[in-house]
Amino acid sequence: MTLTLDLSPELEQYLLQEANQQGLSVEALALQLLVNSILLKQKQTEAVNLLQSWIDDEDVEEQQETGQYLIHTLDDDRLSERKLFPLEMKGVTW
Repeated sequence: MTLTLDLSPELEQYLLQEANQQGLSVEALALQLLVNSILLKQKQTEAVNLLQSWIDDEDVEEQQETGQYLIHTLDDDRLSERKLFPLEMKGVTW
């Protein structure tokens, strides 16, 4: 597919400078930027979908077990004896 774009002078200058710095043609740089933008958007969408699937998971018991495991592991894997999640603060700060 061939595209024709009307660029502002500032954007044209930016593309020319970047292309020169990277040793690419303006067309190759524009295509690279477009591909990178699309790939980033796809990765973001995948991450959002994964997070949403975790939120939508209705297995409350498993979520509570995972939360308790995480709290226990974070407390056990500390260099100091001070707990990150002390029991007396449960329900107050976490």
